[in-house]
Amino acid sequence: MKFWVGVTDNTWFDFLSRQNLSEVNFWQPSAMPLFKSADLTGMPFLFKLKRPYHHIAGGGFYVGYSTMPIDLAWDTFGVGNGAATYQDFLHVIDPKRKIRANGGLIGCTILSSPFFMPQENWLISPPNFSSNIVRGKHYDTIDQDGATIWTFLSQYLSAQKTPDVIEPSFEVVSEVRTPSQKYGTQTLTKPRLGQGSFRMMLTKAYQGRCAITGENTLEVLEAAHIVPYSQHGTHELNNGLLLRADFHKLFDKGLVSVTPDYKIQVSPRIRETYFNGKSYYRLDGQKLSTLPTQIDQQPDRDKLDFHFRNIYQG
Repeated sequence: MKFWVGVTDNTWFDFLSRQNLSEVNFWQPSAMPLFKSADLTGMPFLFKLKRPYHHIAGGGFYVGYSTMPIDLAWDTFGVGNGAATYQDFLHVIDPKRKIRANGGLIGCTILSSPFFMPQENWLISPPNFSSNIVRGKHYDTIDQDGATIWTFLSQYLSAQKTPDVIEPSFEVVSEVRTPSQKYGTQTLTKPRLGQGSFRMMLTKAYQGRCAITGENTLEVLEAAHIVPYSQHGTHELNNGLLLRADFHKLFDKGLVSVTPDYKIQVSPRIRETYFNGKSYYRLDGQKLSTLPTQIDQQPDRDKLDFHFRNIYQG
């Protein structure tokens, strides 16, 4: 099993170790991804602190990567960015920004189920981790160095009184290689999205455009649940639509819906109640403007049918 050991800012780590969060933003000021490879969703991502420590001190599980404007990253992840306030976030990030001509974008690597080990449990000096590595390094448990790190980490997590630190947030999706049977069967897991990663990955899936109008002003786009989260809806991408803020409110109230064949429905109650709504009614019966290119990220038709039958005020 492959995993990543990322060079981690000590202040970021210290702040987040005192929080209780389901996801964090391991941001990069250069807006460049830490690694380029096939889908690594669920890959363990370990925190290797900078000097004077050089220890592995915790980790999380890779959800995905995207670029975001700094203010939107704060709106989406808040203290999960590793700072108490937006001004603190700017104060930390600005000195690190080498290029300001990139539209204010930063790289956002989202990690689910982060865990932070007490200092007495840190693993000192990961094997073959050169001092000139500034971003991070891939390891594989099939190799000696990777097996050493992963065995240490597995023993630590297994020894915790609360083994649900990571377990409830993951589903087993496939079996991968093991260096030896003595380490047990290892599995690749799929992290469940939190609210922030749901918004980020939905924005990426819809290429930053409202599903209904095609609007691409990120500041007014929001992640809408098709089956409401309060009614056991999930943060899965096929339970979401990226919508302009006004359409999001209308969708949640059942004044707008989308049929299973991806047609927009606008309730007559907008006209009856507010004596207006011309800008909405011209979209009634039209096909969605934008859909994800990946089939498994497109709105689930059964979930759309649920919304249309149970929430829409048609």
